[in-house]
Amino acid sequence: MSRLAFLFPGQGAQTVGMAGPLCASFPTAKTLFDRAAAILGYDLLDICVNGPAERLNATDISQPAIFVASLAALEQLKIAEPDAFPSVVAAAGLSLGEYTALVFAGAMTFDDALRVVQVRGRAMQDAAEATPSGMVSVLGLDLPDIEALVIEARTAGTLEIANYLCPGNTALSGALPAIEKIEQLAVQKGGIRTVRLAVAGAFHTNIMKPADDKLAAALAGVAISSPTVPVWSNVDAKPHTDPSEIRDLLVRQVLSPVKWEDTMRALLADGVERFYEIGPGRVLAGLIKRVNRKTDIRNITA
Repeated sequence: MSRLAFLFPGQGAQTVGMAGPLCASFPTAKTLFDRAAAILGYDLLDICVNGPAERLNATDISQPAIFVASLAALEQLKIAEPDAFPSVVAAAGLSLGEYTALVFAGAMTFDDALRVVQVRGRAMQDAAEATPSGMVSVLGLDLPDIEALVIEARTAGTLEIANYLCPGNTALSGALPAIEKIEQLAVQKGGIRTVRLAVAGAFHTNIMKPADDKLAAALAGVAISSPTVPVWSNVDAKPHTDPSEIRDLLVRQVLSPVKWEDTMRALLADGVERFYEIGPGRVLAGLIKRVNRKTDIRNITA
């Protein structure tokens, strides 16, 4: 049997209509949304299915939505391919998706993780509202060119590399004037295009500083166990099983750039032969194909 890794998407993967057919077909998926409604105090499934998009895209809603929808998709996989699970040797998630990976691996309970994700989403939403900011993906430029343009665009405000996604796709976070300037500079430099991300603010930068303190307090109140398989951290692109390390890295993740490309390369080098992207969208499949176009990756969508 192939060595498998489960990957879970992050914020930005949400779309109105997600999880509806899944919950109609799989009672265990619907049960997760019922539990989520009791914890969150509102009908998360209704927002996922019916929107409106403006509400689903709000950070305090989209983070719980993607988290629960991804675990609902995992319920589908349990029924469709139960033989896959014994072959899983690693799990990883893009930013928010790291919490989903930890729940899959048994390091956190669903209820505890959802409460932490709720705090995380609200805290990041509050930080974003306090400092108008955003994120943009720059496509078609090599990293040295991106780094040079970031320095130039910083004359307009805070700007940092937030996500090292894959070759030719780097996400930047910063103040809106700096975002606008990098969009212009990237095109002038020969970039293919830029894409504004459906997030509230400059994630994975110091603009999120108030959020990491609130997240640390929330994480201090929940139990974290050793995961059944190593969960790869966004912060250092390495596998972790020690609960204290995991807790620390989850707090650091809010301000640190996501090393997704490094994580995928390391998983491939570690002998992973097949990947499953579990949750809304197909973003992660596209990213890993840019790292290695021959990668075997399957989508279990929400």
